[in-house]
Amino acid sequence: MDFLSIVPPIVAVVLAIVTRRVLFSLFISVWVGGVIAVGGNPFSAVGITFTWMKDVMIDPWNARFLVMTALLGTGAAFMFKTGGSEGLIRVLEKRLTTRKRVLFLPYFLGILVFFNDYVNSVIVGNASKDITGKHKVSREKLSYVLDTTAAPMATIGPVSDWIGFQVSLIAAAVASVGIIGVEPYFAFLQSIPWNFYAILCLAAVPMIILGKDFGPMAHAEKRALDTGKLIADGSTPLSSVEQDLGEPHRKEGGSVWNFILPLVTLISVSIWGLWYSGGGATGKSMMDALADTDVSVALTWGAFAMTAVGIILGLIQGMGLKKCEDTLLGGIRTMLPALVIIVLAWSIGTVTSELGTAEFVVGATEGWMTAALLPFLIFVVGMFIAFATGTSWGTMSILTPLAIPLAYTIGGTDLLPIIIGAIFAGAIFGDHVSPISDTTVMASIFAGSDHIAHVRTQIPYALVPAGISGLLYLSYTLIGSSIVLLIAGIVIQFFVLRYLGNRHEKKYMEPESRMSA
Repeated sequence: MDFLSIVPPIVAVVLAIVTRRVLFSLFISVWVGGVIAVGGNPFSAVGITFTWMKDVMIDPWNARFLVMTALLGTGAAFMFKTGGSEGLIRVLEKRLTTRKRVLFLPYFLGILVFFNDYVNSVIVGNASKDITGKHKVSREKLSYVLDTTAAPMATIGPVSDWIGFQVSLIAAAVASVGIIGVEPYFAFLQSIPWNFYAILCLAAVPMIILGKDFGPMAHAEKRALDTGKLIADGSTPLSSVEQDLGEPHRKEGGSVWNFILPLVTLISVSIWGLWYSGGGATGKSMMDALADTDVSVALTWGAFAMTAVGIILGLIQGMGLKKCEDTLLGGIRTMLPALVIIVLAWSIGTVTSELGTAEFVVGATEGWMTAALLPFLIFVVGMFIAFATGTSWGTMSILTPLAIPLAYTIGGTDLLPIIIGAIFAGAIFGDHVSPISDTTVMASIFAGSDHIAHVRTQIPYALVPAGISGLLYLSYTLIGSSIVLLIAGIVIQFFVLRYLGNRHEKKYMEPESRMSA
């Protein structure tokens, strides 16, 4: 474990931001990891690079996830082709008459679809992409709203596959130390108010919608408003349903039920699948079933059912088997760039695992830890691990068995909810700002955004709640109440966002006004 272990993820992030070519950047970073792993031979590194890519694709969970992602693309394609997306716009456009109002649609839908972040991106992106586009909302802004509501809602519930996974990690860590009197699900519930980053993110979205943009997002919004260009010139959206599928089958538009029925099918079959594949039919409680569920199986069932309903609706409309088949292939085609990115991102995860990246980061910080600093340091370490590896679940898996015993040793059971909240908060932050995160990729896909543009515009917005969260963790020994700290954090965040928005407007808008005058 040495400094070289963090070089590949750094190369991936820096190259992606500088070149704006995420596939190229990810492949080079995996190859750099291969060079380090084989001791410097660049030719041997090519061989191990493709071995890693092959290994992640044949992993059962990963293989099902790739199938699920393709099926979500085909389901979305049928929503579009049968006119469901147009039908939804006709229903909503009479009430959603301003840019701010249409942005509250993905925000509220994102809160309602709390049971899985992937499904959240699919449902909310498809429901809001066209209507936000009509109101000249940039794809960067839409992908920010999708991304910033999906993971935070999945991690605080009330019921989700994330929570089942998190509770299972807590249970294993508690059992490993032999802590008496700590019930894992209750410990999770106690940790929710200490998950400062997730809650501040959910509060930040309406503040930003109702306030003023700043940083790269402000430029993206100005471009969309002034020119009607939802993405910048030269940008490449991860998917373009319209480009891959052409016009809807019926140009006069279909019924909103062509949108609602596949969506209800996806949600209901996915929830049933999460319960059933976790052993719910054998008498387990919902939370126990979610802890043991196979997410990839459940969501693949849901995505397949969604596509099947789309095909039936297409046939009812008279599309014919050939058009249905073309729509299937077009839906998969929209997902191809994302599928390649996901494979490469998983390969980076293999690289960081092989080189011991997470262990290096933890080892470099554990010597500084005290009870007062522990929540802050766990939060920061979680941020770095998730940013470098692109996986919040992986970060939780790495940190939970290390941090809970450490917290119990240093501060007893009283410190456990704070540490659990800090672990999840750091994991979600890294997920939001890492270009190799699968949830960030999903937000880009279903918002129709250029992926690197999404990451660049989201980072400044994520840093505000992250910075405030860090201050709150440092303050917990002075103010023991998570509720008081959260209220203070929300107030501070409001004024910080307001200041940044006003400063940007003063810096960029006033000179333009003077020039136009």
